[in-house]
Amino acid sequence: MNLDFEKFAKYSKPGPRYTSYPTAPEFNESFNEKAYINELENQDKNRPLSLYFHLPFCRSACYFCGCNVVYTSKEEKKERYIGYLQKELEILSKYLDTSRRVIQLHFGGGTPTFFDDKQLKTIIDTIKSHFKNFSKDAEISCEIDPRYLTQKQLDLLVDSGFNRISFGVQDFNPLVQEAVHRIQPYEVTQKTVQMAREANISSVNMDLIYGLPYQTLETFRETLKKAISLDPDRFAVFNYAHVPWMKKTMRKIDETTLPEPSVKLEILKYTIDYLSSNGYKMIGMDHFAKPSDELFKAIERGELHRNFQGYTTKGGADLIGIGLTSIGEGVSHYVQNFKEMKLYEKALDEGKLPVHRGIKLNRDDIIRKAVVMELMANFKLDIKRVEKEFDINFKEYFGDALEALKEFEEAELVKVDEDKIEVNKTGSMLIRNIAMPFDTYLKKIPESKRRFSKTV
Repeated sequence: MNLDFEKFAKYSKPGPRYTSYPTAPEFNESFNEKAYINELENQDKNRPLSLYFHLPFCRSACYFCGCNVVYTSKEEKKERYIGYLQKELEILSKYLDTSRRVIQLHFGGGTPTFFDDKQLKTIIDTIKSHFKNFSKDAEISCEIDPRYLTQKQLDLLVDSGFNRISFGVQDFNPLVQEAVHRIQPYEVTQKTVQMAREANISSVNMDLIYGLPYQTLETFRETLKKAISLDPDRFAVFNYAHVPWMKKTMRKIDETTLPEPSVKLEILKYTIDYLSSNGYKMIGMDHFAKPSDELFKAIERGELHRNFQGYTTKGGADLIGIGLTSIGEGVSHYVQNFKEMKLYEKALDEGKLPVHRGIKLNRDDIIRKAVVMELMANFKLDIKRVEKEFDINFKEYFGDALEALKEFEEAELVKVDEDKIEVNKTGSMLIRNIAMPFDTYLKKIPESKRRFSKTV
C-alpha cells in the first residue's frame, strides 16, 4: 500500500465502530424489562445461544480503557457480585429456554482473573447448572490481564472447557506503559503465554492498541516484533478510542502526546504489512489470524460475523448478556443492563431483570444492520443476496449511500457494480467510513456533534 498519509488522514472523523447497528447511542429506556422478556419468550428455540458474562472488577485504572470497570481491592465486593450473578441467572431462567444449545461463552471485564480460582469455579458451576447443553465445539473464552493469572486459575479454566484466551498487552514500550498507567514487562506476558501453551489452550489472542501516548512508528515496530515472538494465533490491533467525555480516566492522558492521524495510519499500514508478511491474514477491521485459525477460514467463506464480542465464526446465535452493563442481542433487539451497581442490585433484589435500556429493531434497522455488519466483517457485500433476502431494489433503497460511496470509488478504495460492493486492502483501513453512509441515524447528527472516537 503506497499511501499519501497526509491526504488519507482527511478521512479522520468521528464515527461508530459498529459493534452493533443501530449503535449504542440509539438505545433508549423505553425498551425495558417487559420488552426484553417479550423478546426472550418469543425467540426461535432452534437458534443457539452465545453467553457473555461481564466481570467488571480491576485493581487499578488503565487510562486508555473504555470498558465499564469497578476499581476495588476488596474481596467482599467480588463475593457480593457473584451472589447477584446467581440471582440474575435464576430470574433469567424463568424467561429464557436454557436448554438451547450454547455455542459460545465469553468472560469479559474488567479483569476476569481478578477473581481467584475458587470464585471463578463458583461462577462457572452456576453457569453450568443453568445451561447444560454446551456444543462440543463451543468457543469458550476468557480475557486475561497477564499481571493477574495464576496456575490454579488457568488449570480451572482448562478443566472447565475454556479453549481460547485473549491476553491484554496494548504496548510493550515502558514510556507508553507508564503514560497509560499499566506497567507490564514483556517477561510477564511471555510467562503467561507459555503457561497457556503448556496447558494446551487451542487459541491464543493478543490485544494491541495503536494511537496511545508517545507511540511512534519506530516504537510500535518494536512492540510488534516482541508480540510476534510469542506466536499468538490471533491479534486484535485496535485504534485507541480517546473519549474523555465518556471515560474520566482518559482525562489523565496528556492529549499533546497522542500521535497524529497520519502517524496512526503509518502504524496501521506497517502493522498490516508486517503481520501479513509473518503469516497472518487481516480479518475484519482490526483482527489478524493465522491460516490455521477458524477466523481465517470463516472470512475465506464469507461467513465472518461481528458483535459486541468482536469478530466471531459463531453467527446465527442469540447473544445473552449477563452482569453489570452487559449487552445482549437478538434478531430484532439489543438490550443493556444497568451500568450503576446500585441500580443493578436493586432490580435483582426486586426480582426483576436489571434492564437499563435497549432498542427494538424495525424492518429498516434489520436491513441496514445486515449491510453494515457484512461490510464490517467481510469487506464486501453481495447486493443480489440482500435484494433477495429483503425483497428490495438495492439501488433505490440505498441510492444516497451509493452516491456517498462514489468518493471512495474515485479514490480507488471501493469497487461497486450491479452485484457487489468490494473494499480493497487499502480501503479496509477506512471500513468504518465506508459503512457510515448506510447508517440512517448518523445522518441526523451534524458531524460537529457526533460523540464517537475518530475513525483514523
